[in-house]
Amino acid sequence: MNDIRRTILWVIFGFSMVLLWDKWQLHNGNKATFFPSSNPAVTETAPGPAGAATTATGAASVPSPTTALAAPAQGAAAVPGQPAPAAPAARERVEVTTDVYRLTFDSEGGSLTHAELLKHVDMADKSRNFLLFDESAARVYVAQTGLIGGAYPTHKTVMQAVPGPRALSDGENELSVRFESPDLGGLKLVKTWTLKRGSYDMAVAHEVVNTGSTAVSPQLYLQLVRDGNPPPGESSFYSTFTGPAVYTDAKKYQKVDFKKIEEGKPEFEKTATNGYVAMVQHYFASAWLLGDGITRELFMRKVDSNLYSVGMITPVGEIAPGASKTVQAQLFAGPQ
Repeated sequence: MNDIRRTILWVIFGFSMVLLWDKWQLHNGNKATFFPSSNPAVTETAPGPAGAATTATGAASVPSPTTALAAPAQGAAAVPGQPAPAAPAARERVEVTTDVYRLTFDSEGGSLTHAELLKHVDMADKSRNFLLFDESAARVYVAQTGLIGGAYPTHKTVMQAVPGPRALSDGENELSVRFESPDLGGLKLVKTWTLKRGSYDMAVAHEVVNTGSTAVSPQLYLQLVRDGNPPPGESSFYSTFTGPAVYTDAKKYQKVDFKKIEEGKPEFEKTATNGYVAMVQHYFASAWLLGDGITRELFMRKVDSNLYSVGMITPVGEIAPGASKTVQAQLFAGPQ
């Protein structure tokens, strides 16, 4: 009997060593030896030309608050209020490089649609850099922001990219990329991304200008949109959690499976004055953050087939005619 138990224990130990070896191979960017992934490696696609057809995230609905933050409903349209008017600017892709990033911003909403981490190798192909954000035929994972509460600029509004440096020069520690929306519903949104040397935190300033003749009280939303596929290079036999998460001081870390969102049963804290919303995967994550003390409504939802979002909505406050208010946010995108 003891010999049988000893044999079983050796079998379990040997199998554990096989699993550990496979995970070590994947961690170092090599293919798994014993349990290779059935997921094909993703080939990076070049950004589309200006005015290219809208991808899956372009068709994503703008979030709507479900608590007292919400403005009165004004009709059924993709953007709350009314259909988006024609944009005066041509859509373009803005490529930006720092010491840790190669990024692509889309002037449609001033959204971040491509984030290549220059100091990390791809888990499936060691000859390539790790790709976190992407918007291509193979993957969807982007960061978006916009305004709700009226026919205001959203992540579907084509904005004007303000000319300026697109690479972090030697001796410089900071680089800014600025987008300006057209006047919509009496508001103009100016979005400025600020990147710092050696940092995976991006400061994102949202300046909201009241160009109308009456006071307005818009809300700002920040969201991460991702497909529900496992990351390329992940073993089909041994997987880790990939999906949205929320952190608050009251309920701490709350992760939710994509399946729960699909079923309409995600469980997480819905309102807070601190914390963050995130998309996480093995070794890497992205997260939107606001300053402590700022009221925010948290949401997770299905956007489209195999497409999900996690985000937060915060009131900008009343803005008098001719005045402006700025909401500062941070986007983290990098290694956990």
